[in-house]
Amino acid sequence: MKTKSIADLNTAGKTVLMRVDFNVPLDAEGNITNDNRIQAALPSIQKVIADGGKLVLMSHLGRPKGQVKPEFSLAPAAIRLGEILGKEVKLGPADAIAGDDAKALIAAMAPGDVVCLENVRFDSREDTKEDITLVEQFGAEIAALGDVYVNDAFGTCHRKHASMWGCPKAVQANGGAAVAGFLVEKEIKYLHGALAEPKRPFVAILGGAKVSDKIKLIGTLLDKVDTILIGGAMAYTLLKAHGRDIGDSLVEENQVEAMKALLAEAGDKIKLPADNLMASEFGSDVAIETEGKGIPSGMMGLDIGPMAAKEYADIVANAGTVVWNGPMGVFEREVYAGGTRAVAQAMAEATSKGGVTVIGGGDSATAIIQFGFADQVTHVSTGGGASLTYLEGKPMPPIDVLDAE
Repeated sequence: MKTKSIADLNTAGKTVLMRVDFNVPLDAEGNITNDNRIQAALPSIQKVIADGGKLVLMSHLGRPKGQVKPEFSLAPAAIRLGEILGKEVKLGPADAIAGDDAKALIAAMAPGDVVCLENVRFDSREDTKEDITLVEQFGAEIAALGDVYVNDAFGTCHRKHASMWGCPKAVQANGGAAVAGFLVEKEIKYLHGALAEPKRPFVAILGGAKVSDKIKLIGTLLDKVDTILIGGAMAYTLLKAHGRDIGDSLVEENQVEAMKALLAEAGDKIKLPADNLMASEFGSDVAIETEGKGIPSGMMGLDIGPMAAKEYADIVANAGTVVWNGPMGVFEREVYAGGTRAVAQAMAEATSKGGVTVIGGGDSATAIIQFGFADQVTHVSTGGGASLTYLEGKPMPPIDVLDAE
């Protein structure tokens, strides 16, 4: 299903409720350390302002768990957005997100004005799992504040929350449009395109901590890709299933038998690291190469080794389509960053040759930015869990509820 877009919506004279992802990182003093998520929402925000619409933004920040906690206020995000736009962005009340004070603030808006509601998670009904009617109730209260709804928060598109699902449903029931913002539209375009119409060879790179988190994704991709490259801590469960010694590496013992069956089914499609970097303890700054051998007792694997890094990089650099979800090792520490850096650089090389390269959010997005290749790949997703859900082919209620073309 293709959703309607904000590009087709004239918001002049309308009050636009826009869900954005302003879940920005803050330092101990409450200062924003990275405003990428605010920057990512600017095209949709500026479209409404240019139209002459009244823009009401909403977002979550952190996990206040239904309580008003000053450290989770959206005030820093509202201030930063105001600096970028060169105009004041007023912040709504914290105690009643969609209450009378919020209504009065919105009623006083002029065309082109911007208001940001306080953290929607200050209200326990935003994401309660116990009673969906409470989610719908809060969503309806937010919907009463505006005329149309725009979803530009891909990072929470796998969550059936009030501001993501209940609100657009209520807006539609009131006769208003519910559409995708430019960011969500872009996410769908590249994630869907990578799966539905991939240029060959189609390569998936999967890493991260637990293979149990990626079983569904591996199963979905096996029928679509030409090669799956495995790295990260999850590789050691697969290596054990393959018969390799893994020493004291992280392993999910309850997944070993399932991985034996998976490897048998996958054949040559799944590639495991030929070598690894290991250390005696996680905090060690000394990396020892396994040189193609197993990992002995008392040692643990913390990155793919140089042979694996070269093999993986060669495959990625010559791919037509690459989807990457999960780092190859403990890339936050330079001594174990080699595998992840090699993959990131190979993604950039593949792109320069005309390949389509998609980073599936989360730690992979952090890594590609850290290594300086973010502007040399096709698309860096803003959603870790959301991109994983989309790639797995699971339902995405906040997207599914939007108006269809």
